[in-house]
Amino acid sequence: MRKLLRLGLLALVCLSTLPSQGQGAQNPIIHADVPDIALIRVGDTYYMSSTTMHMSPGLPIMKSKDLVNWELVNYAYDTLGDVDALNLANGESAYGKGSWASSLRFHDDTYYVTTFAQTTGKTYIYTTKDIEKGPWKAHSFEPSLHDHTLFFEDDGRAYMIWGGGQLKMAALKEDLSGTKPGTERVLIEDATAPAGPHVGLPAEGSQLFKVNGKYYLFNIAWPKDGMRTVIVHRADKITGPYEGRVVLQDKGVAQGGLIDTPGGDWYAYLFRDHGAVGRIPYLVPVKWENGWPALGVNGKVPDTLNLPASTGLLPGVVASDEFARKKGEAALPLVWQWNHNPDNRLWSVTKRKGHLSLTTGRVDSSFLLARNTLTQRTVGPESTGETLIDVSKMKEGDFAGLALLQQRYGLVGVKSENGAKSIVVVNAQSGGPVEQEKVPLRQSKVYLKAACDFRYRKDVTNFFYSLDGKTWVRIGAPLKMAYTIPHFMGYRFGLFNYATKTPGGQVDFDYFRIHHQNTEVE
Repeated sequence: MRKLLRLGLLALVCLSTLPSQGQGAQNPIIHADVPDIALIRVGDTYYMSSTTMHMSPGLPIMKSKDLVNWELVNYAYDTLGDVDALNLANGESAYGKGSWASSLRFHDDTYYVTTFAQTTGKTYIYTTKDIEKGPWKAHSFEPSLHDHTLFFEDDGRAYMIWGGGQLKMAALKEDLSGTKPGTERVLIEDATAPAGPHVGLPAEGSQLFKVNGKYYLFNIAWPKDGMRTVIVHRADKITGPYEGRVVLQDKGVAQGGLIDTPGGDWYAYLFRDHGAVGRIPYLVPVKWENGWPALGVNGKVPDTLNLPASTGLLPGVVASDEFARKKGEAALPLVWQWNHNPDNRLWSVTKRKGHLSLTTGRVDSSFLLARNTLTQRTVGPESTGETLIDVSKMKEGDFAGLALLQQRYGLVGVKSENGAKSIVVVNAQSGGPVEQEKVPLRQSKVYLKAACDFRYRKDVTNFFYSLDGKTWVRIGAPLKMAYTIPHFMGYRFGLFNYATKTPGGQVDFDYFRIHHQNTEVE
């Protein structure tokens, strides 16, 4: 009876976390880390770019037909640059850095997606005729224009607006190699002013739109003791003068812009800081009142929307992978990103058929500085990642397994020490790694699982192992996850293998399976 009751409760939990069918769309639109979103509509198809900072490949492009159900279709770049911080070399890293907020445009049959990076000190413009397949042409110039928006005037002239608090504007050269000398100007001296006098984060995140002949510049600010706030400035000319007002202050949902549907409906696309799962996208209905966009329902972010229901984030945004490849298939599906630039000599999905093989190429001092950790987003409100690894080719001092990647990370895996192997859990919630539990391993394969609970910002992960794939054993204490600014990213599942003594060890991952619910087993 107790077993039946437990199964019944598990079924109820699973049902409560699955997308609602026939009830329309619900906020958040994507319950995963997809921040700094920029949207365009081309015909009846929507495209979205986002931020993944230190990940490689980067600057993801997603596609949707209904603003709700999204799938990854491309990345603008494989690697942002070849510098120590992006390569996890010489003790340097780009955590929380790399490329930040992007701008996405379609002009004269060409797609433009732009970003900037303090890590390299450059602004980047990527162009293509085919946003889903590429190829992309890269343009870059100095300096790095913070939180810029790319904008094309009706006559084809291109501009960028950027900055924080004080916003600047300049025209771009025709060849996209930089801004035109003599065109830089202060556009708005104090774009934060509509949010009041006591602001911690000045206006940033610029996105410019032209609607019915008027210009609308979206920004966010964060009043002290308040929440993230949406500010819009309006002008009759792109050069101003601009008048501004607060257009939304609810739940901290902010930063983004405007999108319209083929049927003439308008929405604001924004995101919300939502604890350890990251910054998650919302859609907010927009009505036009006296030439201004009025966001929300009576000024509030609704829980439901008059849009099609979500079918879930699997497999469009995250997906399981058996690592079996057919002829012509990509080595890695788009759902995967490497933690920083990979060393492509040291990973393979063909070396051992049906497996991801990770080989160590150097000695590393810690998990966060180890190369070739392969990652996917975690998903709220609950999600579970599971893998099976073969550790028979590990070397002394190696550590491999399944990670929850953030500054305060958690690891469940296998260590090879003193001629023996052990299943271990490492917990870094205190700021440094602590080995919590160790269990001797006397076989070459082991199943590993991490079950994440983001409900009501509980933000807890429990780790498990199994020797047969059927009976699971909890190991270590729960990891209390925390979104930290140094990493500036929601937690990610990661597959890792690194050496602490001798390079050359290999671990083979049979599969990675992700479930959009908690599959904890007592």
